[in-house]
Amino acid sequence: MTLIAPLDTAPTFAPVEAVAAPDRLIEGAPAFKTWELDTALAEAARWGRIRTGIWEATPGTTRSIKGDTFEFCHILSGRVEITETGGATHAFGPGDSFVMKPGFAGAWKTLETVRKIFVIAS
Repeated sequence: MTLIAPLDTAPTFAPVEAVAAPDRLIEGAPAFKTWELDTALAEAARWGRIRTGIWEATPGTTRSIKGDTFEFCHILSGRVEITETGGATHAFGPGDSFVMKPGFAGAWKTLETVRKIFVIAS
């Protein structure tokens, strides 16, 4: 068993497809694709599961609520604006990386179809 998991940013297998849940939809009709590339159990007591993959969304705005989840994102293509409830708006595009920490709540606005690498600890 190898302990290195290369990330294919253009997976050839079929993604899991979804749309925004009605209670999360703010504007538009965004559609999502998720290619889960790796899942592992975390050694640290706080995180039970670590997921890594590629995620894509078409334009629209949704509520993003992280709860107890930590998420690292690296934008491969497209553009988004993320506004924390009661806070600033941040714009991200190709090559940008960011973290949404546990407790984050706000709006995720996809301006151009976005594709990102994600690492989620929950």
